[in-house]
Amino acid sequence: MTDETLAAGGELRGADLSERDLTRLLRTEPERPRVFVECDLREADLRGAHLVDAVFTRCRLDGARLDEVALDGSRWEGGGAPGAAFTGAECAEARLEGVDLANTRWSNALLSETSFNGCRMTGANLAGCRGIDYSFARCNLMLSRLKGIDLRGQEIDGLRLDDADLSTADLRETVWKDSRLSGATLRGARFAGADLRGADLGEIDLNDAQVLRGATVSPSQANMLLAGIGVQVVE
Repeated sequence: MTDETLAAGGELRGADLSERDLTRLLRTEPERPRVFVECDLREADLRGAHLVDAVFTRCRLDGARLDEVALDGSRWEGGGAPGAAFTGAECAEARLEGVDLANTRWSNALLSETSFNGCRMTGANLAGCRGIDYSFARCNLMLSRLKGIDLRGQEIDGLRLDDADLSTADLRETVWKDSRLSGATLRGARFAGADLRGADLGEIDLNDAQVLRGATVSPSQANMLLAGIGVQVVE
């Protein structure tokens, strides 16, 4: 029955699919969207699967292979996929809420209008992802690789980007709230028109401070930046 449901679509609850090769069963479009509830998909091979509008609720996909998977419109709630590969996956309009995505790989994935909310994404590699209007809210992106990412004009709310690689990122006209950039690599990033008053910038090296040209900072942040080059401000 499990394999029949996988092929035809519908709900699977509590199924153990760990380490299985599911590429054949999930390759074709099902009669109805596939729904996984509290399923174990750890180390499963789902490469090239058709999971458009699929729902994953409190599922485990640790180390799963989701390369080239069609995940457009999918919904993820809880659970996690740490170490999973989403290389080249199609994830337009996907919604991920409270998912553990630590050390996941998203190279060449399509993330148009994809939203990550309250996700743990430490060490995730999103360099080279495609698409527009993807967003992150209240996510932990410490040590993540976000080289060249385009967040222009977005509100950056509750993000932890400590020690992340944001080199060449487009952060123009962003508004930062309750977020952290301490220790982040900012080489070549663009901040023109950004409002950084709600960001913890940490200690920024003189060589990196110039990338903040055109951004708005608070008086206390300005004092910290000046202190980094040995200038003391006395009122």
